Amino acid sequence: MKSTFKISALVLAFAGLAYGAKAQTSTPASSAKTTTSNGIIWSVGVDAGLPTGNLSNAYNWNLGGSVQADIPVVQNQLFVTVNAGYNNIFGKNNIDGTGLDATNIQLLPVKAGLKYFPVSHLYIQGEAGAAFALNKSDLGFDNSAAFIYAPQVGYQFPIGGKSFIDAGVRFEGSTKFNSTIDDSKVNFVALRLAYAFGTK
Repeated sequence: MKSTFKISALVLAFAGLAYGAKAQTSTPASSAKTTTSNGIIWSVGVDAGLPTGNLSNAYNWNLGGSVQADIPVVQNQLFVTVNAGYNNIFGKNNIDGTGLDATNIQLLPVKAGLKYFPVSHLYIQGEAGAAFALNKSDLGFDNSAAFIYAPQVGYQFPIGGKSFIDAGVRFEGSTKFNSTIDDSKVNFVALRLAYAFGTK
């Protein structure tokens, strides 16, 4: 439980530093790109993916949703991201003909990171944080949370005004949810398709 608190505190502290950095950063309007809003960008999205590695032996796919805030640090080029969501990883029935069914994994991920636009609309993003197991006892986990990391690449499709569709593909990996079982890592490749809008 102490480690869960520490991870949560780190994520919140990182978000706080991001707001501080935003307040002290200024970019002349003449040098700014015009790909996105100048204020915070909010997005609400659907996440879907496929388990990788040993997780794919007992699990088929995952589905969830997330809310994300992109906080500008360098206008229209570099953002700090804060993301929270829900993921359900669906277990297979009758695994390898054994008659056993895998219990769904229900996770609440909280992440923070950086989002960089090397060219208009195309971005590279990296996040880290914690995933909290909502059904820990059903799965036999001895950790309530695990460290997660998620490199991502994506593209923003303008749909008018300050709104656009944000489509990103990421790999999301975790440390062990059960300290004695190497196969308790939750790794998957996912697509996030989100509606995003600027606040300015």
